Amino acid sequence: PRLQPTPALSFATRYLGCAIGINVTASHNPSKYNGYKVYGPDGCQIASEIADAITKAIEGVDMFDDVRTMPFEDAQAAGFATYIQEEVLDAFLDAVYDQHVEQEQSDLRVVYTPLNGTGLECVTRILERIGVTDIHVVEEQSKPDGNFPTCPYPNPEIREALECGIALCEQVHPDLLLATDPDADRVGIAVKDGDDYQLLSGNEVGVLLLDFICRMRKENGTLPEHPVAVTTIVSTSLVDPVAAKYGVDMRRVLTGFKYIGGVIADLEQQDEKERFVFGFEESYGYLAGTHARDKDAVVASMLICQMARYYRTLGKNLYQAMQDIYREFGFHHNRTVSYAFEGSAGAETMASIMTGFRSQPLSEIAGYKVEQFLDYQQGVGGLPSANVLEFDLEKGNKVIVRPSGTEPKVKVYLFTVGESASEAECLADVLSSAMAVFMK
Repeated sequence: PRLQPTPALSFATRYLGCAIGINVTASHNPSKYNGYKVYGPDGCQIASEIADAITKAIEGVDMFDDVRTMPFEDAQAAGFATYIQEEVLDAFLDAVYDQHVEQEQSDLRVVYTPLNGTGLECVTRILERIGVTDIHVVEEQSKPDGNFPTCPYPNPEIREALECGIALCEQVHPDLLLATDPDADRVGIAVKDGDDYQLLSGNEVGVLLLDFICRMRKENGTLPEHPVAVTTIVSTSLVDPVAAKYGVDMRRVLTGFKYIGGVIADLEQQDEKERFVFGFEESYGYLAGTHARDKDAVVASMLICQMARYYRTLGKNLYQAMQDIYREFGFHHNRTVSYAFEGSAGAETMASIMTGFRSQPLSEIAGYKVEQFLDYQQGVGGLPSANVLEFDLEKGNKVIVRPSGTEPKVKVYLFTVGESASEAECLADVLSSAMAVFMK
């Protein structure tokens, strides 16, 4: 009877034994990007073949003549529609709570913003359940509002979306700023470093969470034998040494959380789903546990707060904890640069860019030799075909190019490694300039 997070739909589809779950959302985008997200009975986003069949069926419907409507109240009275009962949401939160990994109940001061989306109820309820009650909600961003009046683009990846939260932080001085995107399947954070607040990237939070979950589960004896973690081909290589430290089988899949959900489904078919400990995308999507088969900002918010509380006992914040990991495994820098191409002409330009790279693969980028060129459209490592190109450069650096699946953009992912943060960032600048020449 009220808006709830997208991961609650993934959970409810399985919990209620439904054949399908449907969510219409643009998430952090303007309404013109509204998408039709569909979950199958396993709670995973549907495979491409089913999506293509649904698209074909939609195209066969005349939106003016073929769509039948009736008042919702009449549909309820006739038994065609019913609201989901509260027990489903309670069960979802119980399943999220089952993923907690530390018993520390000392309070943590948190500033939280749902960015005018759906996260407020579930996030505050789960935080209170783990003993985090000192929560300061950004009032002007607390209620759902698809017009997003406080910022033009409520994406927790960008600082502009967090400015209202940062302003509140300057008043209440929290340990952590937490921001869930409007459909509450992704979460961004910021912590005070010196005089300003540092935003941690999706890759950084993913690495921190993997390390923290494995560390705590190893200490309390709940880390399974042969644990499995999953990330995507465009996520940081820094997860590999962290996973190896704990004996975790680190698997990579194509971009899209449905592929991470697919790994869980495969493990479930082998009666080994307990081996799954964590999955994440560089675009701020995280999942611990198998209660959902999609990214879940509710469970991620809980674990991030537990992690912040743990490091506070060591006299550190999450930014400082991340610097420790860099010093241990090397300074990895990741950057995503997007190039927009609107309209039908833009679609043709995007296709031309990808065709150009395929017909004449680069032998070097900014003076760095291409040691390996991978075309995922041909199938790589048993993964499904995908319109993705990868250029593996010398010295552990890498460039990946792919068209976005949800926006009219070509995305360029830059991966650099340096002996210092500034060295890795400077190299990313150089690679970014070199790739920009081709995005025309």
